[in-house]
Amino acid sequence: MKQLRLYTNLIKHHRFAHFIMLACLLSELPAFAQDDRDRTLAQEYAAQQEQLKKSMVMRELDSGIYFLDEGLYESADEKFRYVLANVKSVPSDLTFYFGKNSFHLGKYKQSIDWLNKYIQLKGTTGQFSEEALDWKKKSENEFLKVKSQDSKKVQELLSQNYTIDCGPSGKVMCPVCKGDHVVIKKTAFGNEYKTCPYCNEHGILTCEEYNQLLRGELQQKQ
Repeated sequence: MKQLRLYTNLIKHHRFAHFIMLACLLSELPAFAQDDRDRTLAQEYAAQQEQLKKSMVMRELDSGIYFLDEGLYESADEKFRYVLANVKSVPSDLTFYFGKNSFHLGKYKQSIDWLNKYIQLKGTTGQFSEEALDWKKKSENEFLKVKSQDSKKVQELLSQNYTIDCGPSGKVMCPVCKGDHVVIKKTAFGNEYKTCPYCNEHGILTCEEYNQLLRGELQQKQ
């Protein structure tokens, strides 16, 4: 009989312990739910801030384009440089506008460099492809004149210092072989043909490879 009472007391004690544990867990549920809500709110706030920053940067780009059209090239330059300093990857249209504006500032090497990037990214089908080719030719002509006159150098902001946005496809025609997958080298005995050491068999680079190539970091394929 004594054993039966002891067993009954143990069962009661065990049930009471479970009840206490369950009560503790239930009391902590609101805290867990609050933590989840706080994390969600923090993520939403961060996304909103990122979108706000992106909108502000794009407004600066629009202002730069306006100043460029109005012939206020120094003001346009300030706006474009602000955008370059505040974007993770450079929009392809900015490579055109910055290249065009650089021509008007007499920074011809800089102009050639950025316009080249637009042409490489968009080929002949881009919105500004024809205009980019025209401004690039003008910049090349002026650059040769300045070079022959041994004029003082101006500070250039070259595109290899930035990550270029290659667009939705994420692919770019290889600028080394011009998409042919073959590099032609002229020698005293005629042309020498070699497989391009950078791109795939279709003459294409991924966006990451393209940016590595600009920075001189892309390794040649074996």
